[in-house]
Amino acid sequence: MHPFLDHPGPLAFAHRGGDLGHPENSLAAFEAAVALGYRYLETDVHATRDGVLVAFHDTRLDRVTDRGGAVAELPWESVRQARIGGTEPVPLLEDLLGAFPAARFNIDVKAAPAVAPLVETIRRTNAWDRVCVGGFSDSRLAAVRAAAGPRLATSLGPREVARLRLRSLAGPLLPARGPSIGGAPYAGVCAQVPERHKGVRVVDRAFVRAAHRLGLQVHVWTVDDATRIRTLLDLGVDGIMADRIDVLRDVLGERGCWTDGSA
Repeated sequence: MHPFLDHPGPLAFAHRGGDLGHPENSLAAFEAAVALGYRYLETDVHATRDGVLVAFHDTRLDRVTDRGGAVAELPWESVRQARIGGTEPVPLLEDLLGAFPAARFNIDVKAAPAVAPLVETIRRTNAWDRVCVGGFSDSRLAAVRAAAGPRLATSLGPREVARLRLRSLAGPLLPARGPSIGGAPYAGVCAQVPERHKGVRVVDRAFVRAAHRLGLQVHVWTVDDATRIRTLLDLGVDGIMADRIDVLRDVLGERGCWTDGSA
């Protein structure tokens, strides 16, 4: 098991820091999540025009800050003046890693220019054991894996998830380990997926079973309804990402799966 996954019980992720009244992906949001007991934090990264790595979800500043423009087209000096929700600065990933040394970060690499700065930041901060990198691009994940090597935990890319889903539908007759359908191995340590994609169910008992037979964890995003969280836990998923981190904490608490300060 990769050290990132070493935790007794389901992993509880604060998606973009969680929604407790603070702007997403802000230092204040992550501080609130950690104060609530979270130790798994989810964020996103982009690189500015001059290669500075910021924890920010959107391609552009417009939706969540008081400024506009594409992050990749702006220098850090301009991006640092933006305020998320009009109040909070855009944080550097390196500053988040330093601010919460006991936390583990799930990082969605949003664009190709962010790959090299991300790997360099992980290397410089020696954060290998507390970072997992995911994304919605097979090519970006391949670039991260090539640059970082096997020491870094990554989630499955879209094509790997599709193969895993096909494998789960094929039933238990396939070998427990080894190549997937199509002959390609799984390079990640976990499958991070939505419950459904374009109306098609992704996560069911067969999917979870197939992942576990291959030694992969299943993390589901983004789930804020208590009933749905309970159903997913009953299926055996290994982690849940939520905006309503108070709801997720309460459900895990009622099941005896929440340990304050280590979830």
